[in-house]
Amino acid sequence: MLIKKTLKAATLGLALVGVALGANADEAVDFPSKPLQFLVAAGAGGGVDNFARVVRPMFEEAVGGARITVVNLPSASGALAHQRTANGAPDGHTLDFASTTYVTSLAAGQNPVGLDQLTPIARMQSDVMALFVNPERYPDFESFLEYAKANPGKVTVGGTHTASPDHVAFLSLRDASGLDMNFIPYDSTGNATANVLGGNIDATTTSLSPLLSYIEAGQMMPILIFSEERLDHYPDVPTTVEHGWDLTDGNDRAVFVHADTPAELVQHLEGVFKEIFDSETYQAYAERVNLAYREGWMGGEEYRQRLENNYALYSRLLQNGN
Repeated sequence: MLIKKTLKAATLGLALVGVALGANADEAVDFPSKPLQFLVAAGAGGGVDNFARVVRPMFEEAVGGARITVVNLPSASGALAHQRTANGAPDGHTLDFASTTYVTSLAAGQNPVGLDQLTPIARMQSDVMALFVNPERYPDFESFLEYAKANPGKVTVGGTHTASPDHVAFLSLRDASGLDMNFIPYDSTGNATANVLGGNIDATTTSLSPLLSYIEAGQMMPILIFSEERLDHYPDVPTTVEHGWDLTDGNDRAVFVHADTPAELVQHLEGVFKEIFDSETYQAYAERVNLAYREGWMGGEEYRQRLENNYALYSRLLQNGN
């Protein structure tokens, strides 16, 4: 069903969009005019996948009941999702859900889709990174640290892909701590977690929200959090800054479209996602899965600048890592 919406997005009650698009108030965008695709640049069950699937019903409602298909494309660190978005129609009906992996893989030369080929709509999450273990093997970070120092080169830490946020967090920790550890890449957070639980690797570096169910079940535990201050939900878990390591970068999750998508439609979509972000339903979800520790929202232009800055940062870090 074709739902005609003015650029003021009055039907959505988005005053900020109406202000931003005041000059185009008499124009109208036919959106959506066909079914949409949410391309998830990651495997099922991880943070990006959860993000897309939580947002889906809210987005459908916000744009009048559009039909949306969620497609997981984890291959090549999510590059396939970015390629499909960049090579598709610039009409806003293909939305690319991605994490910081997009820019880390680009910095590593593993992603053929540059920052000039996608337009960020908005960042909605900035998840806190942590070092996770099976608590039956390491009850706390001090025991992990002691073992790593006594067994140089034998500690293995897993995560999603090389040049992913998990990998960058590992490289940052290894460089700051001086510990002799090795990184093992997996195709999903679930596989990395399974290998920790199976005793095949010692730990995993990943963000908090995807492992919440494992934490609640007592199977996995964060023993070091990449944060300036201890988190309310984990008051007994030390932070990187406590150890003198200025490692606080998180894992962003954001939405992109084709770079040639009309500016009016980009602004319209940003307004839709801002309405979703501000909703009680979304904020309750963010609180429930520990996504409320950092401000998640960042508009498209501001997030573009962050991506460019992080590209330079990760390029330098990855040049010295492996």
